[in-house]
Amino acid sequence: MSSTRTTVRTHWVAVRAMLVFTAVLGIAYTLVVTGIGQLVLPAQANGSLVRSGEQVVGSALIGQSFTDADGNPLPEWFQPRPSAAGEGYDGGASSGSNWGPENADLIAAIEERKTQVAEFNGVAESDVPADAVTASASGLDPHISPEYALLQVARVAGERGLPESEVRELVESRIQARDLGYLGEPTVNVLQLNLALAELEG
Repeated sequence: MSSTRTTVRTHWVAVRAMLVFTAVLGIAYTLVVTGIGQLVLPAQANGSLVRSGEQVVGSALIGQSFTDADGNPLPEWFQPRPSAAGEGYDGGASSGSNWGPENADLIAAIEERKTQVAEFNGVAESDVPADAVTASASGLDPHISPEYALLQVARVAGERGLPESEVRELVESRIQARDLGYLGEPTVNVLQLNLALAELEG
């Protein structure tokens, strides 16, 4: 009988501990962290959403394609780097291609993309930067290098009938410096650049 009471008491202690820790760590902690996030960094806590007027058009953290219904790049917009995530920038299939640098398929894909990017922008293949032809590890990177953004200036300006100097100035104003001055590389967020481009035309 004593053994049975001890077992019941032990189980009841375990159940109470589980309920307390569920309430504290599963509910209270979640609410506190969410509340702090909403107070201190509301934009980041809500997904770094990018709006055009009242409409949400994307996230500053996830790239997106600027293509027509057939998947062809639209020449009037700045183009992002390639994506290996699903059909392209698929948050549910985030990944790289997992191809090594000596993979024949990767080498062929890079050469094909280099030719396409060069023809699309009217430049020499030697001028095409690496991020124009390679996907990021996540496949979701919303940024391109300043070099790739500036490479596209002449095409975008010509398609939109804008002065090339004006479009170049817009790109230069959108270059994000290294984090803390030394981490990473300078980048340009393609979605935010294209929204600024649309506003430029007014």
